[in-house]
Amino acid sequence: MAQLIFPSIVAKNQKELDADLNHLKNTVKVLHLDIVDGKFAPNHSLNFKFKLSSKFKYNAHLMIKHPEAWIKTHWKKIELFIPQFEELKDFERYYHWMKQTQRKVAVAIKPETKVNQIKSFLKHIDYVLVLTVHPGFYGSKFLPKQLKKITQIKKLAPKVKVIVDGGMNPDTIKLAVRAGADYFVSGSYTTKAEKPKEAVNKLTKSITTV
Repeated sequence: MAQLIFPSIVAKNQKELDADLNHLKNTVKVLHLDIVDGKFAPNHSLNFKFKLSSKFKYNAHLMIKHPEAWIKTHWKKIELFIPQFEELKDFERYYHWMKQTQRKVAVAIKPETKVNQIKSFLKHIDYVLVLTVHPGFYGSKFLPKQLKKITQIKKLAPKVKVIVDGGMNPDTIKLAVRAGADYFVSGSYTTKAEKPKEAVNKLTKSITTV
């Protein structure tokens, strides 16, 4: 994943999704889809039979119960699946499934989950998404204490790439870089910006000036 900034999409219907896809046209190559089922987190996003634009590639953050079923249904649409670790009932089975199908292994951890809970699995994981907000909504309160998890993961498994998701702006992204993050998801600051390409460029510049 050469791209550093991933604008995220939260949409409750196809009309909202189409508007965001059009708004982000010619901004980046890969978008981050927030999938929320109203059960894992108190919101709904892309919880319908959506259609995606062929102009982008997609990562999907699965804030849902039973992520394996969703993955099977959307297998061909998504480049990287990022289920919540807390919702994987059998991580070893999931890991073998991804490896056998030559997919990268990624998991997300919510603010309440400690790094120790994934410690024994890190050798099998390519990406960890660290949530620096409580999941489900744009514009949730940034939780700076969650950044220490990035440093902890990097000490335990230097090869694991860390994606930070939540509250990223030109100031907070510098804190995430210093903590060791590799990739950055941004919703409110990029997707909802009047000029999203300029917003992405500002975040990229902040990364390179740390």
